[in-house]
Amino acid sequence: MNLASTQKTTPKLFDYPKYWAECYGTAPFLPMSRKEMDVLGWDSCDIILVTGDAYVDHPSFGMAIIGRMLEAQGFRVGIIAQPDWKSKDAFMQLGKPNLFFGVTAGNMDSMINRYTAERRMRHDDAYTPNDEGGKRPDRAVTAYTQKCKEAYKGVPIIIGGIEASLRRIAHYDYWSDKVRQSVLFDSKADLLVYGNAERPLIEIAHRIANGEEVKSITDVRGSAFLTNQVLPNWKGIDSRSIDKPGKIDPIISPYQEISTKTCSEEGKDVTGEIAKDVTKTAQPIQLGEYRAKKLQNDSWDKKKKPWETTYINLPTFEQVRDNKVLYAHASRIFHQEVNPTSAKPLVQKHGSRMIWLNPPAKPLSEAEMDGVFGLPYQRVPHPAYGKAKIPAYDMIKTSINIMRGCFGGCTFCSITEHEGRIIQSRSEDSIIAEIEDIKEKVPGFTGVISDLGGPTANMYQLNCKSEKAEATCRKPSCVWPTICGHLDTDHTPTINLYRRARKVKGIKKILIASGVRYDLAIQDPEYVKELASHHVGGYLKIAPEHTEEGPLNNMMKPGMGSYDKFKEMFDHYSKLAGKKQYLIPYFISAHPGTTDLDMINLALWLKRNDFKLDQVQNFYPSPLANATTLYHTEINSLKNVKKNSDTVPVPKGTIQRRLHKAILRYHDPANWPILRQAFTKMGLARKLIGSKPECLVPNETRGELNQQHYKNNGKGKNNAQGNKTSPGQEKRFGKKPVTAKKAKPGEKAKQGLTRFSDNQFNDRKPKGPVKKKRSNNPR
Repeated sequence: MNLASTQKTTPKLFDYPKYWAECYGTAPFLPMSRKEMDVLGWDSCDIILVTGDAYVDHPSFGMAIIGRMLEAQGFRVGIIAQPDWKSKDAFMQLGKPNLFFGVTAGNMDSMINRYTAERRMRHDDAYTPNDEGGKRPDRAVTAYTQKCKEAYKGVPIIIGGIEASLRRIAHYDYWSDKVRQSVLFDSKADLLVYGNAERPLIEIAHRIANGEEVKSITDVRGSAFLTNQVLPNWKGIDSRSIDKPGKIDPIISPYQEISTKTCSEEGKDVTGEIAKDVTKTAQPIQLGEYRAKKLQNDSWDKKKKPWETTYINLPTFEQVRDNKVLYAHASRIFHQEVNPTSAKPLVQKHGSRMIWLNPPAKPLSEAEMDGVFGLPYQRVPHPAYGKAKIPAYDMIKTSINIMRGCFGGCTFCSITEHEGRIIQSRSEDSIIAEIEDIKEKVPGFTGVISDLGGPTANMYQLNCKSEKAEATCRKPSCVWPTICGHLDTDHTPTINLYRRARKVKGIKKILIASGVRYDLAIQDPEYVKELASHHVGGYLKIAPEHTEEGPLNNMMKPGMGSYDKFKEMFDHYSKLAGKKQYLIPYFISAHPGTTDLDMINLALWLKRNDFKLDQVQNFYPSPLANATTLYHTEINSLKNVKKNSDTVPVPKGTIQRRLHKAILRYHDPANWPILRQAFTKMGLARKLIGSKPECLVPNETRGELNQQHYKNNGKGKNNAQGNKTSPGQEKRFGKKPVTAKKAKPGEKAKQGLTRFSDNQFNDRKPKGPVKKKRSNNPR
């Protein structure tokens, strides 16, 4: 049986026959103790979910959605929230589950939750009562799974959530600074489900309930598992057939270890006919009619699809661990195989075993999305927490998720790897019903909805206009480097939703707190008018992330021309509405592809536009993200990876990362010492240090000089922090800094600010005698 035939016979989300325990009805809250189980009349749980977050019965919390979905299928579901991972006892508090344990780290990756971008441990946790830190372990999925196995041997364990999703194959791990194997190997779980996993998890739950062994469940889309050999009736190609990584020393086939019996018995050359056919299907084919709301139709279902019985061999774990070219190549293939309609399974060998990664699950339909968000959530934390405050809940308790997915493809973001590129939207009726639910259930509701959004505020019901183009597309972004001609950018559904939501009785204000994709917004001025006139509470956050071409290209973000146009439109419509409103731009420092001069030019832009950033986020390499591949390999994996692929400048080491962050906060006196030293080394002291309008930092005062002398006991220092260069830190000041492009007319006159790039001026004094130039002036 192949994945395609299984997918066709898979029931819709709410069409499965209910499990026998449906007779127990709906629980007010999913039980977290034996006492609660007794009140419900349960002698046991069918499924127990273990999570690193506090249990909040709200559709913004993953465990609440999964728990209520499984409950709606008739299963008795218990939750163990933030257990003490040092003992198996906490994992036995609800008894032995009849079917399986479901394990997740929570709404956030546990390592990102516990550590800052500088690898310092955080002392708070927004998903824990009273914001208390230290309530979850490092690599929580692995820690929890091991304790579940210790508590009850032989009980199947299924892992999921964002931490498992982003570690489903070999990946670079920022915290240990090495490539780690798939989390399935570390945790020894039976199955991994990735993405928003309602569809695969419900299918797996019913199949286990019907007596299937978990080890035999290998054909569920959106899942991954370990195997000793390739599944029968599948043919393999190596990933070079799709995207050749070029020659690598020593010159051997990086995939020869995975050459399987199945392929040889079929008599097919892995670089031969099969590979050619699959490569052809990866290209967009003749376009069909405009189909904005439907992924595929019957005619498409009947088309011959050779990829349905073909899998792709990725380089082995050992090879991507030891060879950065192969890591970049494997990452590129992984990001190309995310289309749920045409993606092929990925296979990656780890030692003597391999991980089999099935293609993504089919996106939820509008009716299925409505069903998921229409479940009986209490919309408040579990009563066991009493009056304790859970910051993450307080932030989203009156917000509404109107869609899932993102086709933006920003390289630093993990949404595409987790939720996918296809937008899954709810109906207007479902969203309005949730507003009514908030009015009824949220204590102290004031009539203000804090957000109607999702991963991006203005992608609601936006889809590809071509059914066939969408079904075969392998592009990582629909909006970069330009907006795809097949993309529907009509914001009318969003405008209509906003207008209807404002009319709900008792609603005073509907705010938009999710980030607005401004390059899309400017395609529909009516949307910008609606947004500025009714849905901004004084400030609107957007994310240009940078101003310079190099970093923006490596982020796959639009240029500042789109920002300028959006700002012009936003200011215009705000003025027409009689409101003073402001844009709050967000920027990332130390992103791969960013040089010191890029950061200086961004700082000059900030000063020219009178922005003083209170907080700056240093780039944080999350597992499997495209930007993390750039960070680790310093190879441009956004293009075809070859031996001589373009290299990417990557700010690494504590000193350079701190410098980039400090440049964006040039107005903070605490950063002036490090900036003065850096600007001096770069030869920019006369341009950037002083009291002139174009200067970023002032000259040192006498008090500062005396204080620094006292601090160093009269001795010199290695850098602004008094530390030696950090490991791996490169010498960054070899290039001569210069001015590049002239400011626009009126811009320089306004502030006297300029821009810098290579080889136009140098503040350093020339070495040796200086010859005076002959002058024609007789004076």
